[in-house]
Amino acid sequence: MTEPLSSAAASSTGASARPGSGRAAAVGLVLGGALSVQFGSAVAALLFPRAGVAGTVTLRLAIGALLMLAACRPRLRGHDRAAWVSVLAFGLALAGMNSIFYQAIERIPLGPAVTLEVLGPLTLSVLTARRLAAWCWAGLALAGVALLGQGGFDRLDPLGAGLALVAGAMWAAYIVCSARVGGRFPNADGLALALTVAALVTLPVGLVDAGGRLWHPAVLGLGAGLALLASVLPYTLELLALRRLPTATFAVLMSLGPAIAALAGWLVLDQALHAVEVLAIGLVVTASIGAVRAAAPRPADRVADPDAPVAPGPDGQLSAAAAPPAARR
Repeated sequence: MTEPLSSAAASSTGASARPGSGRAAAVGLVLGGALSVQFGSAVAALLFPRAGVAGTVTLRLAIGALLMLAACRPRLRGHDRAAWVSVLAFGLALAGMNSIFYQAIERIPLGPAVTLEVLGPLTLSVLTARRLAAWCWAGLALAGVALLGQGGFDRLDPLGAGLALVAGAMWAAYIVCSARVGGRFPNADGLALALTVAALVTLPVGLVDAGGRLWHPAVLGLGAGLALLASVLPYTLELLALRRLPTATFAVLMSLGPAIAALAGWLVLDQALHAVEVLAIGLVVTASIGAVRAAAPRPADRVADPDAPVAPGPDGQLSAAAAPPAARR
């Protein structure tokens, strides 16, 4: 995350996983990365009063890009025009995803925001699965969203809910772009370059919105913490986990995002949820897990080893939900 691994990179690292090798530890790494991402979003919300939403996005992307460039040192030569176009598209998706999601969580609690946002990759996963079971899980997710509405979309703020849905669409675009970039650049080089594009795109708006507040030591400190929580730490943990876990297992664990986000909002931001909203989040989490499982290859299509990683689909793209999501925060 990360900025997370691209889905193509995820498939290559996942392919080296050995069944039963440190499985429990790998699960712990994935959950640790997910906790880092969602608590990073809570830190971002703490920055809003000091630096504004646009300033927070700028800090998060700029510091994250600098850290990723220093770690990856991507090679700039030897790439064709199509590769650079894919990086540009990926960077724009990252900029839009972060900016719109942060606008959403300024208006509605973190848990419901992630619940609505996850509908983007969930929809993409259902469409790529082409199975009846996947559509059934999508119906359950819609039931969860309807229940969330019964809990009071008016309480959530309609604009914030709408922004969370748009952020979900940007997340789906991010997944498609990440697969293309991952197939054209080694390791996380494409991600580092795309982050740089995203940082440059958001920098002017962030500077205008926050001005000199961006250089306040406390703001810079929180910005560095946000970049570490939302980029460096999740990236490291997910990279290690993907070497030991099948990508399908990884994706199921990532589906717990809305529940972890609700926990982070409660602990860090004192955002209490009604019982109906908790149930709605639970339905969407369950639907996400079910959709991931439905998108996995049938037993007859898999290799002899039942724990082997899921093979990538067309253009090297995994199930939509299998792409590590940490970059979005």
